[in-house]
Amino acid sequence: MIQSGDTAFILVSAALVLLMTPALALFYAGMVRSKNVLGTIMQSIIMISLITLEWIYLGYSLSFGPDVAGVIGGLNHLALSGVTAAPSPDYAPTIPHLVFMIYQCMFAVITPALITGAFAERVRFLPFICFSVLWSVLVYNPVCHWIWGGGFLGAMGVLDFAGGLVVHLTCGVAALVACIVIGPRKGFGKRQFIPHNLPMTVIGTGLLWFGWFGFNGGSALAADGIAATAFVSTHIAGMTGMLTWTLVEWYHVGKPTTLGACSGAIAGLATITPAAGFVSPNSAVLIGLMGGLICYTAVLAKNRFGYDDSLDVVGIHGVGGLVGTIALGLLASTAVNPGGADGLFFGNASFFLSQLTGIGVVGGYTLVVSWVLLKGINAFSPLRMEENDEEIGMDTSEHSETAYQA
Repeated sequence: MIQSGDTAFILVSAALVLLMTPALALFYAGMVRSKNVLGTIMQSIIMISLITLEWIYLGYSLSFGPDVAGVIGGLNHLALSGVTAAPSPDYAPTIPHLVFMIYQCMFAVITPALITGAFAERVRFLPFICFSVLWSVLVYNPVCHWIWGGGFLGAMGVLDFAGGLVVHLTCGVAALVACIVIGPRKGFGKRQFIPHNLPMTVIGTGLLWFGWFGFNGGSALAADGIAATAFVSTHIAGMTGMLTWTLVEWYHVGKPTTLGACSGAIAGLATITPAAGFVSPNSAVLIGLMGGLICYTAVLAKNRFGYDDSLDVVGIHGVGGLVGTIALGLLASTAVNPGGADGLFFGNASFFLSQLTGIGVVGGYTLVVSWVLLKGINAFSPLRMEENDEEIGMDTSEHSETAYQA
């Protein structure tokens, strides 16, 4: 039966998750050079239109339609057929099916937008659009079904409260593949790429943090104690990640930075995402600490390996999702969420192994499909901007506009 409180809560949560996409646009745009601000923003906000349409006409059905062999959803909900204001007994019995659909839509929107930070400042707009839509159909929708839609990973006991695997690991792996296939920015390793407007990044961080309460808290799909647990865990891990990154950076390079504080907050928030509704507040502190420390180390590693992850998508989102999923396998407790599982530290080794299996399957599948997509699209329409266009900047060469007047 539909509950008005749950419905209102999920509607607000959906709006908060939508806010995260323009917030991400600001977060990313502040870190690029001034000639690429609008192009970077455009890569995020256009996802709101493109992926919403994909979700309505195909994606929702592939993700949450009746299970077909544990692999994909059936086509029963094409163009939202059968998705009405009545409740959905399979997924959310206390809210309208339409509300569940639109809430999940916002997750589908932001996931390909997250990938864009990896290849910022060097990708053409048209092939980028083609990749984003096809990636959503061939990667996001199946993985979403495997874990949240009744697919085989969920049946194996793999848990992901709000997107450590479905969102962060998929986008992180795709980001790494994109860095390798597309190649580094012109001048990479020879000159510094200085963020042009860090206050913009700070604003984006604050709005992302705000939206994350809907991202994680709303994933309870009810205004209940599990939502409260996820809400509190989200804030705890975010603030712990921020403090940890700041202290480690201060020790490592001699000074704490604003960019480091923002990066640490996002690392903590990404790392708690798969575990938010399954762990205690003290475990959330530990997960935030792990996120800040390990993601900081992962961001440094890109220099050793030589790939140009422009805005640290791999190190923060990919590694954050990975670490958070492992941490969930260790720290989950049925005392916190009776509908979850006990982790390895609470005597359940099989659940920990299930989480590792989920990481391997999702990571491997995403890597292969992302590689094939990028190579295939590049063969028909080059992903990389011409050298002169890259020098001019995306704003002028791709969109014929400029963010700042001389």
